Amino acid sequence: MKTQNLTRILILGIFFIGLLKINAQDLHYSQFYNSPQNINPALTGVFKGDHRFTLSMRDQWRFVPVPWFTLSGSYDRQYYFANSDKHFLGLGAFFNHDRQGDSKLNLSSLNISGSYHRILTPNHIVSGGLVLGFASRGFNSTTLTWDKQWDGEAFNGTLGSGESFGDLERINFLESGVGFNYRYQKDSRTHVDAGISALHLIKPKQSFYGASSVKLPQRITFSAVGNIKILNAFDIQLHALHQLQGEYDETIFGGLGKIYLSQKRGKEVQVHVGMGYRTAKSFIPTMAVQYNNVYASLSYDVDTNEFNDILSSNKGGPEIHVRYFIVNVKDLKEVKVCPIY
Repeated sequence: MKTQNLTRILILGIFFIGLLKINAQDLHYSQFYNSPQNINPALTGVFKGDHRFTLSMRDQWRFVPVPWFTLSGSYDRQYYFANSDKHFLGLGAFFNHDRQGDSKLNLSSLNISGSYHRILTPNHIVSGGLVLGFASRGFNSTTLTWDKQWDGEAFNGTLGSGESFGDLERINFLESGVGFNYRYQKDSRTHVDAGISALHLIKPKQSFYGASSVKLPQRITFSAVGNIKILNAFDIQLHALHQLQGEYDETIFGGLGKIYLSQKRGKEVQVHVGMGYRTAKSFIPTMAVQYNNVYASLSYDVDTNEFNDILSSNKGGPEIHVRYFIVNVKDLKEVKVCPIY
């Protein structure tokens, strides 16, 4: 029993070291291409349609056991200029909630993103985007165990912790980011997006103890997603992402095969099957179904790193994305300025 108590104290010490100076990585999705506003604000409004709603969920590391749960929701739309077909705008909003560990260490944010898209030619578009938001990070000390709850013979949860955190359990800060994207589009099924973005431009303070030198490092993201029409009923999607944030340095790449089971208007059906790989030694089998304007995808990270080999044979975590498009009915005299989407 004493060994278990020492283990608890050791874990607690590691936890407080993390609170003193947090350089944690941001939330991340294996299917990053299904959460575009989290990747690059310049991708706001880049889709086929007028309105886009997306809900995302990721659940991982429950075997450690320090479960890491992520939930995101987003909306974006396009705005066209009545007297010009050379540019259009994208405007959206998205929220994120990330929770991990016994302390329920969490990060919640609400953001607004905007983008400007310049149509150079029917096949080439350049875009710039900005994101601004409010974020809050905190933890729950009541879910933790403490050395003072050891009564000399056993752990007693009814004993007080002897700790007083007061206002130290939550900090708030502003978010900011900028991005650039280039799109080449041959037609509605053959196109490539390549971009770069930077988040946490103002490097907000991240210490629960008010140390001014502890700031959240900027996150730099390079991303590329391409879709290629191979046959009338078959496409290939290739995607890659590289992120840098402090010591965090990770790459994800993969591909999907898209099978068009039906292309009849009002009864369009697609099935997507593919595989991805994260350089943290995770394979990412993925499948998705799209019916008309409704899309749902599921992936499961299969971790093969040594950390998971030591702790458990129950590896990986599921990730789900659901998306819905709305296409406005156009007036007979209205001409869509960006038909290539």
